[in-house]
Amino acid sequence: MNLDLAGKAVVVTGASKGIGLAVAQAFAAEGARVVAGARSTSPELAALGEQDDVAVVLGDLTTLAGCDALVAEAEQRFGGVDVLVNNIGGVRPRTEGFLAVSDDDWRWSWEMNLLSAVRATRSALPSLLRRAPSTVVTVCSVNAALPDPGVIDYSAAKAALRSFSKSLSKELGPRGVRVNTVSPGPVETSLWLGTGGVADTVSQARGLDPAAVRAAAVAGTPTERFTHPEEVAAVVTFLASGAAGNITGADVLIDGGLVTTI
Repeated sequence: MNLDLAGKAVVVTGASKGIGLAVAQAFAAEGARVVAGARSTSPELAALGEQDDVAVVLGDLTTLAGCDALVAEAEQRFGGVDVLVNNIGGVRPRTEGFLAVSDDDWRWSWEMNLLSAVRATRSALPSLLRRAPSTVVTVCSVNAALPDPGVIDYSAAKAALRSFSKSLSKELGPRGVRVNTVSPGPVETSLWLGTGGVADTVSQARGLDPAAVRAAAVAGTPTERFTHPEEVAAVVTFLASGAAGNITGADVLIDGGLVTTI
């Protein structure tokens, strides 16, 4: 399928690794002009930044100043923003229960998982409206609809993120900006599988083998495996493209069948 993304100016947040890196790589492979934002670089992001139509911007993208700098780079280098991909997110398993989750923990989760997207969207919106038809695709989570006490603050923030995106789609649809979310289940990234990730943290807290925790995360799902970052990126690029046509206000699950409700 020709996604017709060549020449489009795409801003991706959280692009140094995992889903964000895969998304930035996928847009670059489609011929888009990419501004990849991250707090810090990685060898893979640095290599991507060597391409002529890729710019890497380092900064704190949970702040308005960081988001403004990212969009300013897109304006200066590529003339604006056609696609915004909100990918920043983070989770810290709460293995000691609700009472151990402090106000600072809650603030961290909401800054990472909701307000980063709110601020990036606010920064990019004037350009998105000027260059409409344009799109916003936000990486959400199955936890928006599967509240989990082990990630209670993350689940709440992701539910708010999905609601924010749905509300925004109603305002911006008549103005030529489509807004959608993608909700992965467990993904084969360092957030889940790396040192200090979900599996590692849970296994240490409960005295379990990390491999057992990883297996349990997808046990009983139809595919019985983690989603690959490149598979999430494929959904994101589709939703950002004209091939997605009249899709707006939608949430697309990519979870191997983890969510069993209709």
